[in-house]
Amino acid sequence: MYVRFVVPEIDENSGCERGIFQAMYRLWRAGRLAPHEEAWWAEVRAWLDVDLEAPDRLARSRRPGANESAISWFKASAGEHIARAREVVALLAQHDIQSRMLTTERPGYIVYEDESRSRLSFSGANFPEAAI
Repeated sequence: MYVRFVVPEIDENSGCERGIFQAMYRLWRAGRLAPHEEAWWAEVRAWLDVDLEAPDRLARSRRPGANESAISWFKASAGEHIARAREVVALLAQHDIQSRMLTTERPGYIVYEDESRSRLSFSGANFPEAAI
């Protein structure tokens, strides 16, 4: 099982709902975080290591123009990472940004994976999701 937290905004690159980390980056870059929230966000970014290693390619196809979008999911077993993500969800809620958790057994073509996360390449039209 895979878990992803999203906000109700469509990402222009993937065509899917924007992830909570993108939403937090936007909030931070817009200067809307209080100083203590900025310090906390810096700690969370460092702990989660949000900048995953970039895979060699994101598309299953090698042809030019293939979909080069990817999104990240947590494995359901990544308890600490999911707990941190829930903290991000709580801070977004304090700024009136709603979010929800998606789960799926089949997240798409995996292009990067570690013990707690997977980065996936997918076609927006075939994007599997289920809300909890």
